[in-house]
Amino acid sequence: MPNMSIKLLLLLSFLSFIICFIKLPGWIHRAKSRGFAGKDLHKKDGREVAEMGGIIVIFSIVLTLLVYVAFDTFYYSNHNSITEILAVVACILIATIIGMTDDILGWRIGLRQREKVLLTLFIPVPLMVINAGENIMTFPLIGTVDIGLLYPLLIVPIGMIGATNAFNMLAGYNGLEAGMGIVILAALGIISYSTGYAMATLIIVITIASLLAFLFYNQYPAKVFPGDTLTYPIGAIVAIVAIVGNMERYAVMVYFLYYIEFILKARGGLMPEWTAKILADGSLAVRDKVYSVPHVAILLLRKIKGRAYENEVVLVVLMFQVVIALAVLYSFYRM
Repeated sequence: MPNMSIKLLLLLSFLSFIICFIKLPGWIHRAKSRGFAGKDLHKKDGREVAEMGGIIVIFSIVLTLLVYVAFDTFYYSNHNSITEILAVVACILIATIIGMTDDILGWRIGLRQREKVLLTLFIPVPLMVINAGENIMTFPLIGTVDIGLLYPLLIVPIGMIGATNAFNMLAGYNGLEAGMGIVILAALGIISYSTGYAMATLIIVITIASLLAFLFYNQYPAKVFPGDTLTYPIGAIVAIVAIVGNMERYAVMVYFLYYIEFILKARGGLMPEWTAKILADGSLAVRDKVYSVPHVAILLLRKIKGRAYENEVVLVVLMFQVVIALAVLYSFYRM
């Protein structure tokens, strides 16, 4: 990318970070005062924490993307990328609306898992109708194949629905969702930058900047929870950048930890107790069986040092993800 583009990326990422960082304290105050708060399940005191902080993250991302569109239109007089960017924004907003619906109605009425999956069918529609991505794909043992309309009609929706619902599975600990999003997108960002896919790189750096600002308030002990308002659109963004950056293979690989999470949850019929037991000293223990990746981290920490605290559990899970991300990058650079 030319130097001007790098400067623009830095400027936009700074804008995304600042918007989120400045707006979140106001949201935390208003959310708690309006009753949008939930108990922190891994704290002995059961403290109330503001919910749905993801709405500020998405606001920052979308606003920054629109600033880029304005800059590209009026400064560079370039209209080539507007359709794709607006389709991306539409996907993100649809995912956010679904997440908000789950956060709000889920407390009182409850959305069934089937309903959540069906609702995510709408997320990929904007990318499908503009035929985003590349129809030529490489398959093991087969080679390179032009799959034509099967790409927008089959691969795009399957990838989007899978990434969105999977990202929502590994959650519930202070800083975990934001941290996972940062690590996953950082790996994909290095790949998209190296291969020259500017659009994917732009979306990634803007999203990471906003997640970093959010993590400042969401890290242990959390002042705000992300909610499905964050997990659904971040999962969608992972799929979006994989599609527009022609990184489907690497996105599938970097999601390895989520496949483990699915297998562990499937042991309990996908409805197990994912929380941990809080001991007298504030440390965590597994309630019964291992039903989640954080449970694995808890057992590992207790075996090594005798105790497992929430911030340590999150750090171990993120370390798992970093190892996976490095393996994916190693695979990319070897090719």
